[in-house]
This record gives sequence, structure tokens and C-alpha cells, in this order.
Amino acid sequence: MEIGISTFVETTPDPHTGVTKSHAERLREVVEEIVLADRVGLDVFGVGEHHRADYASSSPAVLLAAAAPQTFSIRLTSAVSVLSSADPVRVFQEFATLDGISNGRAEIMAGRGSFIESFPLFGQDLADYDELFEEKLELLLKIRDEEKVSWTGRHRPAIDRRGVYPRPVQDPLPVWIGSGGNPESVMRAGQLGLPLVLAIIGGQPSRFAPLVQLYRRSAEAAGHDSRQLPIAVHSHGFVGETTRAAADAFFPSTEYAMNVLGRERGWGPYTREAFDEARSMEGALFVGDAPYVAKKIIKLQRDLGISRFFLHVPVGSMPHDDVMSAIRLLGAEVAPRVREAVLSPPGKGI
Repeated sequence: MEIGISTFVETTPDPHTGVTKSHAERLREVVEEIVLADRVGLDVFGVGEHHRADYASSSPAVLLAAAAPQTFSIRLTSAVSVLSSADPVRVFQEFATLDGISNGRAEIMAGRGSFIESFPLFGQDLADYDELFEEKLELLLKIRDEEKVSWTGRHRPAIDRRGVYPRPVQDPLPVWIGSGGNPESVMRAGQLGLPLVLAIIGGQPSRFAPLVQLYRRSAEAAGHDSRQLPIAVHSHGFVGETTRAAADAFFPSTEYAMNVLGRERGWGPYTREAFDEARSMEGALFVGDAPYVAKKIIKLQRDLGISRFFLHVPVGSMPHDDVMSAIRLLGAEVAPRVREAVLSPPGKGI
């Protein structure tokens, strides 16, 4: 069972002071967070890709590469790479470069992303939303599997027997599919025999069990051994010295960030009552002291059969010292409890 961190490198105003950190400061802080996560024994660190003012990371591979020479064993992944609006050749080259710098610790988590700013930015038509992802994933996997590539599609110029370099240390370079719970994306991952990451940020995580079953059935129908395919979950959370302290520290920035999204997407106001319900044992928030968060991760593993868990922290902007403290507690106190309870070998990507 692997335990790690994911971040979107958010730069929202501090809910207490109103001060917004610069993108540069937040990027440097995340490098420190990755280095600490490696030192406290966490297994993986994921960095998201966004193209808007309240997120600092538009290039996960560059940020991860900044931390790679300062780390030794932690795996380094996007969370996600917005493949629909990217060039798969460049995505592969960037992560193959990261793989070389880290000596075989890079991964790509490919997804459609939760925002649409990158589509007009890179000249893509939202009307092609589904077809873009399918076509570009096909090309990414072809580049991964073949040094010299010939390929033709609708949304990118054809490639005729061209090499794509550098080649990665890992053969193959791990590619995971990130999904918010869309059945079609889950089925696609299974059919392709690719590891799956489920973003569970609301509702009851146990309700994702049918999607896990659909994924495994799809994999088996396509001739893959589903028992060998890792499944990960990414969920919001925070670890504190006490459960009350963790909740009180995590709520203000989460409230701010969720209400910004709520206004954009037509959701109702995010309340402390909803927050407290979500951090219950049945909810999707992993907020509490180390024993409580570990207990929730163990329950999630037993409910869904996962082999990797990402604690997404922070949501919104929190003090850097608080984030570093949560990472220390996750590595030193949560992860050992989970590993002791879940007697299965670590599940690396394929």
C-alpha cells in the first residue's frame, strides 16, 4: 500500500490575512514539500496542471524535476496532465526527461482536467472534448511503446517514422488514467490495461465500489489480469496533532476554495456543517489526527481494494508550516499504521 501527497499548488488569498502568495513563492514551497515527503518515507508525490491565476503549476514535469535531484526514492507524478489540450509528444519528452533526472521515478497521470482554460489557450475546440482525449492518449501510448513512431489522427499533424527522445529509464514509463468517476473513463482504463486513479472529493467513497468493479470487469474482458492493475484514490485531507485542531486548521482555506468553485459552477455555499459531515468515517474528507486518518485510509482500502492513496493538501492556501507538519505526520505516523494493517506489497504503476 503506497501513501503519498498531491497538490494543485493553489495561490488563493490566505483566509485569515487576505494576503496572496506569489506563484514563485508557492512553487518554491512545493519543492520543499516534495523533499520532505521523500525524507519522511512517503511513496509518491503528485502535482496538478492548471492554467489560471489561482494555481501556480502549469508545468508539473518542470516542478517535479526541480525536486528530483534532492530526493531519493519518492515517485514523482502529474496529477493530472491535461492530455486533451497538450501535445503527447511533448508530454512524453518532459516526463522521460524527469525519469532520467530522477533515475526511474517518473509517472504520468493522464486526464481531461477539471477546468477548461487550457483548451482555448492552446487552440483546442471544446466540441472535440471526448475525441481529443482518446486520440491523444492513443498517441502517448504509442510513443511510450515504440521508439520510432508512425501515426495519423485528426487533431495533430501525422508522424512518419520519427524517433521521440529521450527514452525513459523505465520501460515502459508508467501511465495512469485519472478519473472523477466517469464510467466511460473507468472502462477505457480497464480496456487499455492502465492503472486507475479515482478523485473522490465528495459523497461516500464506498459508493465508488461499482466503478472499481466496472474497471476490473473491463480489464478482464480485454484480456488483462485485473489483479495486477493498481488502483489509487486522491482525496482532500489534513493531518493534525488532534482531530479538532486538524479540522479547525483545514476548514478556512477549504471553505474559501470550495466557495470560489461553487460560484463558478452554481453550487450552494460550503458550510462547516457539510465539512464536518464529510470528515466523518463515511465521508470523503480525510481530516483528523494520525490514528483517525489512518483508520479512514484502511477502511477505504478494504472497501475499494486500492493500492495507493493520495492525501490532497492543501485545498486553497494554508500556511506552509502547517502543510509541512501534515506531511511529517502522514509519513511518520499515518503511513506506518496503514502499511501494518494492509499486508500487501506496494503497487507501482504499469
